[in-house]
Order: sequence, then structure tokens, then C-alpha cells
Amino acid sequence: MIDYYDISGCYIIRDWAMMIWDIMKEFFENEIGEMGVDKCMFPLFVSKSVLNKEKNHIAGFEPEVAWMTKAGKSDLEVEIAIRPTSETVIYPYFSKWIRNRHDLPKEVNQWCNVVRWEFSNPMPFIRSREFYWQEGHTAFATKEEADVEVLEILEMYRRLYEEFLAVPVINGKKSELEKFAGALYTSSVEAFIPNTGRGIQGATSHCLGQNFSKKEFFDIKFHVEIEEDGEDEDGSRSCVAELVGL
Repeated sequence: MIDYYDISGCYIIRDWAMMIWDIMKEFFENEIGEMGVDKCMFPLFVSKSVLNKEKNHIAGFEPEVAWMTKAGKSDLEVEIAIRPTSETVIYPYFSKWIRNRHDLPKEVNQWCNVVRWEFSNPMPFIRSREFYWQEGHTAFATKEEADVEVLEILEMYRRLYEEFLAVPVINGKKSELEKFAGALYTSSVEAFIPNTGRGIQGATSHCLGQNFSKKEFFDIKFHVEIEEDGEDEDGSRSCVAELVGL
């Protein structure tokens, strides 16, 4: 299903694994297509200044961020990160695209690769330095709408694992220490690995609240009829290629 590459933690995903991934992708795209989610593809790179805008968020990834500092023999004027996740890549453009309540909800989805330079021992599918995933991001007018979406997507992930892949999972909510950096809360589906006696995260769905939409971060606002500005409520979710390994 994989072949080892000459860079530790990076793997060649071969045809059988890609077939499973593509079948899963088709199932998921049909589901979110009925919800009106827009397809998109954002760049792999993010500038240091943008990445550092949301301090609480990037603090959770800082030790794992891979940086580009040279082009050929020349030093880059600005350090460029390879995305560890895409909140700081996508939300500046939510700020541009969302101008009034009619622009909400805003829901986008992309299939992409991200890089997290793990210091622990990498393992194919389970914990690699470059991995492939489905990544969705949303903006709603109210927290209540965002909360509903978090649970709807979590249920979709459960169905993907249990009804489509025949892998039993448990829905739950992460502790404060385990939640996604910068989120109000994180929900997840967790699977059990019998030969190790341990659980493994299968997919996550987060409520980010207004942490990324505040003016000092990405300033995502909408204008309502009573001449007041409102900040939106954001959410994100992801499912990684480790499901092939499970």
C-alpha cells in the first residue's frame, strides 16, 4: 500500500491505498455536495506574518512547522511556512468574501496535503510528516448554527467509518488540553486498536467561535440591516489518510 521514501516520515501512497482513498472521497463529496459546500484549493505556503497572527493557534503547531528560507542560493526576504493546517491561509479570504448576512453561511472544502515535522517516530498512515486530508472550513452568523454544523459533520464522519468502512468508532469531545489550538472546543471520532489496547483519532470537527474573526486577527465581519457590524462564528473539520491504515 505504501513505499518508503528517502526522507523520513514521507511515503509513496500506492494504487491500493489510493483506491480506498478515492472511494472514501467520492462518498464524502456526495454528502457535502448536498449541503452546498463549495470546492476550493488554497496555496501550500503561508507567510510568517500571517501564520503568527493567531498566537494561540500557531503555538500548538510551532514545533512542527517546516520553513522555507532559501530559493537556490539566495535567502528569502520573508520566511515562508509550509502549511501545518489552513486556518490562517483561508480566513483572510473569508474576510474578503463575507460582506453581509446574505454571504453566510460560507462553507468550503479542500483535499490537500499538509506538513507537520513530527519529532517522534513517524509511521505510515498513522503519523507521517506529510499527510493527505480532507479539510473543511465554515462561517456562520451565530454560534448556535456553528454548533449544529459541528455535530452534523461529526455524524457524517461516524457514518463514513462505521457504515462505509465498517470500522467502529466513538463520538466524543476532546478535553481542554487535547482540543485543537485556538478552538472553543473540539469533537472527534475515535477508533480502538485491539493489538495495542489504545485509541486513535479518526477525524475531528471544531468550533472556533470568533477566535479567528476578530479584528486583530482576520477581521471577518458581516453587515446587518440595523447598521451594526457582527463578527461571524467559524468552524473547521478534517479527516486524514490514516483512515486507510485503520
